[in-house]
Amino acid sequence: MKQYGLIGYPLSHSFSKKFFEQKFIDHGLHDHEFINFELNSIDKFTDLLSNQPNLSGLSVTIPYKEAIIPFLDELDSTAKEVEAVNTIKITKSNNSITTKGFNTDVFGFEESLKPHFKTEHYKALILGSGGASKAVAFVLKKLGIAYQIVSRSKGDILYKNIDKQIIEKHLLIVNTTPLGMFPNFDTSPAIPYHYLGKKHLVFDLVYNPAKSSFLSQSEKNGAQIVNGLKMLELQADKAWTVWNS
Repeated sequence: MKQYGLIGYPLSHSFSKKFFEQKFIDHGLHDHEFINFELNSIDKFTDLLSNQPNLSGLSVTIPYKEAIIPFLDELDSTAKEVEAVNTIKITKSNNSITTKGFNTDVFGFEESLKPHFKTEHYKALILGSGGASKAVAFVLKKLGIAYQIVSRSKGDILYKNIDKQIIEKHLLIVNTTPLGMFPNFDTSPAIPYHYLGKKHLVFDLVYNPAKSSFLSQSEKNGAQIVNGLKMLELQADKAWTVWNS
């Protein structure tokens, strides 16, 4: 049996298990399985590797995209620059295990943003400062989009300081926080939504629910909205490519 899995905490919101189980069915891979490994501490990662000898690859989600790095043997160039990992390839040979970290969020976000992006979206706000935020920042920098990171206590701008001028100058707004994600449907980033307009493109990395409170409030004020489902599908397909390369 060849095993793959997801590490994070909690994992009640996870999309990965169902996605990869369907992929195994579609490809006739009856000797493959996908397991959710809910780790309440990243320190349990080493034990996980020891206890799961058939493990060939892992996806990494909140809150471990940055914390996992010291536990890995190698990073690919993108993961090294982003300083966040969401995919791990596990290679076994001569009774030794090698782990290499990748960031497929970069690919997923860039490809899911492109169909909606317009030249007027040349300034962006990134809500949140975690591992997903770093992947978004990497893509925006690559595309030549100026951005500022918004956080409660660190970053370029504090939430409490966002005003009309800031919202009107930044026509691309990306939520990288878990606010609004299942089961916390009623939560959302604290921005002044009433300053949004039809020129705004609002992207939420949250995909469950399909329309978060963040997206609903943005849409009510005329903004174009995009959820994170396509990004999730694209990054997962990219992870599958990494595991099988």
